[in-house]
Amino acid sequence: MGRYTGPVCRLCRREGLRLFLKGARCHSNKCAVARRDGVPGMHQFRRGKASEYAIRLREKQKVKRYYGIFERQFRKYYAEAIRKTGNTGDALMSLLERRLDNVVVRLQFAASRPQARQFIRHGHILINGKKVDIPSYLVRPGDQVSVKDREHSRNLALENQAADFVAPVPDWLDRISTDPPEGRVSRLPTVQDVALPVTPQLIVELLSR
Repeated sequence: MGRYTGPVCRLCRREGLRLFLKGARCHSNKCAVARRDGVPGMHQFRRGKASEYAIRLREKQKVKRYYGIFERQFRKYYAEAIRKTGNTGDALMSLLERRLDNVVVRLQFAASRPQARQFIRHGHILINGKKVDIPSYLVRPGDQVSVKDREHSRNLALENQAADFVAPVPDWLDRISTDPPEGRVSRLPTVQDVALPVTPQLIVELLSR
């Protein structure tokens, strides 16, 4: 399965909430979720009550689209979460939150996760002073995440930080006001640090069937 190339606003409308796939546009009045009610499609008002399976499926699809990952990747994260001690749903969300593309967005270096993946692939992001071009790289406590010390890289990050709406940096990350911009992972994220309204237990119930 290739990557999705259609209108991403349809994905937000299908899940019924903003997934912030277009950066600043999602915070403006142009957001499709704010302008249009209901899911995409001509038969949107004929849909009946969602089944128990459908509720759990929508929860999983919402998380996949928010973090921009495919089913095979998602299953690998779930398999890794099962091997960890404690609550499987919390461990799953912690793994997803630790992805480098998500960290770049949460540190306000990029406006959206698709843009963050492009930043990483093009070599604009460093981990502990070394270039990392893998968006799925999992950060660890103590890691230093910084923008490459190059004029073009710095300008891209500073432009996003100067946007009209910038989401606050979560508690598990510390952004350092330096030039070039830099941040540090202070601890592992928990399910309370996830900005997306999600119930991980429903996803675990679906995947454990």
